[in-house]
Amino acid sequence: MAKTPTKSTVPRIVRGKAAKTRKAAPTPAKQTSKQDQVLALLRRQNGASIDEIVAATDWQPHSVRGFLSGAVKKRLGIDVVSEKGEDGVRRYHVAALKS
Repeated sequence: MAKTPTKSTVPRIVRGKAAKTRKAAPTPAKQTSKQDQVLALLRRQNGASIDEIVAATDWQPHSVRGFLSGAVKKRLGIDVVSEKGEDGVRRYHVAALKS
């Protein structure tokens, strides 16, 4: 028994509607990456705490510590210094900027 095709092989003609042309999507303004956001926080005079970086990036605290160790220190070669302030909060900053 031969199978019959389920779809018509004749093209369907749609009349009365013009083909819609798509406009190019507007290009958004250059967005800063999360890496750029973290580096900007570290370059501030006071540096940044883990909580501040977590709030800015929506990362988990262990991800922030891993990023500081792996990406910033090892891959980018930027020296990051951590200091515990009088308030007991550990703050991280770029070593060259702190005097």
